[in-house]
Amino acid sequence: MQKGGRVVYLTDEKKNKQYWNIPIANTTVILLGTGTSITQAAVRMLCSASVLFGFTGGGGTPLLAGNEIEWMTPQSEYRPTEYIQNWMQFWFDAKKRLNVAKSFQKSRITYLKTIWKKDIDLKIEGFDINNKELNQALDKFVNKIDACKDTTNLLLAEAQLTKYLYKYAATQTKHKDFKRQHNSIDAANAFLNHGNYLAYGLAATTLWVLGIPHGFAVMHGKTRRGALVFDIADLIKDTLILPWAFICAKEGASEKEFRAQCLENFTNHKALDFMFDTIKEIGKKGKIQ
Repeated sequence: MQKGGRVVYLTDEKKNKQYWNIPIANTTVILLGTGTSITQAAVRMLCSASVLFGFTGGGGTPLLAGNEIEWMTPQSEYRPTEYIQNWMQFWFDAKKRLNVAKSFQKSRITYLKTIWKKDIDLKIEGFDINNKELNQALDKFVNKIDACKDTTNLLLAEAQLTKYLYKYAATQTKHKDFKRQHNSIDAANAFLNHGNYLAYGLAATTLWVLGIPHGFAVMHGKTRRGALVFDIADLIKDTLILPWAFICAKEGASEKEFRAQCLENFTNHKALDFMFDTIKEIGKKGKIQ
């Protein structure tokens, strides 16, 4: 359990309770034997220190479940292997990997247009897909996608689109002189950070369920183990997080209210379903391109 900023082991005796400190900074693996329980707070601290842990039978064997920082993965699992196999068939080919990255960006725009077209609340706030200037910006980005020769150019085009969407959202919600700064304490920036992490959670869940390791990114940094999470989260961030970060900031909403709004959006617009379907479909296309 977590106690006083430390991870401790508690022996629950009939007369006395004893706490034993576990030096997580110097620990690589913890095996939890029969009858052991662990709190969420302790798991969070262990993961922050990159400590691997797992549940075992008596005497430390067999290993029943192991942890790789984010997930508790059962050792005897039978998830379909087709998704990771499809992914691997294209991932080592730079050209195919670029084509998949382009497909993600096109799916991202299609999703935005679909949702903003039917979401009445967004229309009321000025996020209307029928806006001429907005349509031109989106179409311009789609045209740039096909012309990109590598992921660097694609990332640059994507950054330009996101910058425009920030400006568009700030204008519609009357946020003057808005600048995207991850360390800023203003409500809009704070909500964007919060909402993006919610999207990362959905993306990580999707990849874990499909059995695709987070390190096989197609667009973001190839040296970051979780980069594919960022690629997948981009499918919904502009559509469901960005506008509501500005709207909730304008309305003076609390973090709790903003979070509830994001979760409602995820449900109403089937964000997780969209991620699953997109990854499975693009994976199939990627291997045959």
